[in-house]
Amino acid sequence: MKIRYLASVAAIALAGLPAMVRAQEAGPATPASADQTATPLRSFDPAYFTQFAPRTALDMVRQIPGFSIAEGEDRRGLGQVSSNVLINGERFSGKSNDAVSELGRIGAANVIRIELIDGATLNLPGLTGQVVNIVSKVDSLTGQFRYSPRVRFRRTDPQLLNGEVSVSGKAGKIAYTLSLANNSFRNGNAGTERVLDAAGNVTDRRYEELYVNGDEPRIAAGIKYTGDTGQIGNLNLAYQRRWVRITEDSDGEVVRDRDYLETEKENNYEIGGDYLFPLWGGNLKLIGLRRFEHSPFFTRIFLDFEDRRPREGNSLATRIDETETIARAEYGWKAGKADWQFSLEGAINKLDTDAELKLLDTAGRFNPVPLPGSDATVEEKRAEIGLSYGRPLSSNLTLQTSIGGEYSQIMQSGPNGLTRSFIRPKGFVSLAWKPVQSLDLSLRLQRDVGQLNFFDFVASADLGAENQNSGNPDLVPQQSWNIDFQATKNLGALGSINAKAFVNFVEDIVDQVPIGATGEAPGNIDSATIWGVSIDSTFKMDVIGWTGVRFDIDYTYRKSSLPDPLTGINRRISGDLIHEFSAEFRYDIPGGNWAVGANYFDFSQADEVRLSQLAEFPIDGGDLGFYVENKDVRGLTVRLGLSNLIGTNEAFRRTFYVARRDGPVAFVEDRDRFFGPVVRLDINGSF
Repeated sequence: MKIRYLASVAAIALAGLPAMVRAQEAGPATPASADQTATPLRSFDPAYFTQFAPRTALDMVRQIPGFSIAEGEDRRGLGQVSSNVLINGERFSGKSNDAVSELGRIGAANVIRIELIDGATLNLPGLTGQVVNIVSKVDSLTGQFRYSPRVRFRRTDPQLLNGEVSVSGKAGKIAYTLSLANNSFRNGNAGTERVLDAAGNVTDRRYEELYVNGDEPRIAAGIKYTGDTGQIGNLNLAYQRRWVRITEDSDGEVVRDRDYLETEKENNYEIGGDYLFPLWGGNLKLIGLRRFEHSPFFTRIFLDFEDRRPREGNSLATRIDETETIARAEYGWKAGKADWQFSLEGAINKLDTDAELKLLDTAGRFNPVPLPGSDATVEEKRAEIGLSYGRPLSSNLTLQTSIGGEYSQIMQSGPNGLTRSFIRPKGFVSLAWKPVQSLDLSLRLQRDVGQLNFFDFVASADLGAENQNSGNPDLVPQQSWNIDFQATKNLGALGSINAKAFVNFVEDIVDQVPIGATGEAPGNIDSATIWGVSIDSTFKMDVIGWTGVRFDIDYTYRKSSLPDPLTGINRRISGDLIHEFSAEFRYDIPGGNWAVGANYFDFSQADEVRLSQLAEFPIDGGDLGFYVENKDVRGLTVRLGLSNLIGTNEAFRRTFYVARRDGPVAFVEDRDRFFGPVVRLDINGSF
């Protein structure tokens, strides 16, 4: 049955081979490049960005009216593009590469132009809506650097080691980029937490201080080969270390004091590459990826009580190894006005984990206790086949469609281990329509298969949150029908408005479900609905005489609904985003190098729901900040900013129930913590 299904998909793909053979008669095809992409909606040359004095391609993209860089969720394999950014007509090779980092390594002097394109007009499955293509070149050795220290006013060490330096160059047919970066964070907060009984009476009041310190140094290299007859090869290498230390002190007035410690010492690497070359009148692209991550975690808690009972404590040491190996082949060809692509992909994903839980005895010694289901190996083997087709239906209407399917086998070791296999159809159809010169519309219908989180299969404990999940070997990947609509209105010199709307009908969505009489774990719920709208807009005030003034306003609203597995009443997906709003005012003072601005951001999220707890995140106000920027301080761009000026706190309220959430309340933790204003300094330069 499985073989017959995949064979039928292959037969559909092979039906397009006669068109491929006819295409051979027209001579060899040239690989897709920046100069051969679809007709742009708009094209921006470097002169458009002069007033912002950009240092990198990232600085340029951030000033494109009505456009925001989108990084998609964790992709299943390499089949579809998740980012809305291309470089010279190509998507990023690899999975850990993010658009912001990549664009920050391209010097503004190397950018020829930036094209704004409707993704449905490109022969790149997965793209829809607005996409930017950075047309760039590297003729000589260039470099970029960024230094971004941060200081919180209260109870937090200064963040002094955040930045990046990169070098790009070319030697013959080889272009290369080397980078060294560190993502450093020094966060923390402090405040009072009250403990209330079921009647709302305060039973304890605790003063708590949290410190979160971490560094993520990363070294990366990208190498690109361009041959004389259309060959293009990319090799990307990256290695990263991650150190995190979290401490929390909680001093209670009545019941107890709590000392919390959590550490992580991770290392990971990624090797990815692709090679495209002309073959049989089309282009064959071979892609490979190998990722590995080793993550040892350690958590320890001590509790000291006011009534002088013996100290209590526990510790958890967890070792996690994750690997992902992917091989993919894509063959694309042109037949008349149509673009075809046939693809095959194979992948092996693996999670290997073990954990040791210990409890402190009355003599002050830690002794091991069982944590059933925490030592396990989960592995998925997956094969995917697909065929995509795109062509213009008229001068202002373009079609892109894809059909395919995947076969996957999931194996889990351990006492509750299972081996299961699935066949999932997938594909999409999208239309891009330009009814008038200043308006672009796109519509997309997609059958999507979600990415499983292997940690959901394994029993786990979160000592900090005092939660525990049972292992659930019965999980299956979620599937959904997704409908997306996007409209972009070009306002000319005034700016641009980009509006999006979507609705997803999800099957087997993953949320917390009961396991046995008292346990719980991530599990599948039959169905859920998710819909939302968003607007990205830019308004430039030069046309009304406010020279140099610009407003950027973005808003997203998202609503989800699923039947609660405990009560049967519909609720939002646990922890789902509800709304997000951001606005920026910027004034580039004419005739000089100075700019000033202000920005505001806030968001809200749904309650996090467990079977015996309910966590709420009440947020009062958002993050308001101001900045001043000089675009030429001895050749550098320097920005000094101050944020969190209205004192947004980090509030949290968690309700514990005697048994299940549909029963009586046991007690409530109500927390309100502050961290004060934040000073930000950004120094950017080129060499």
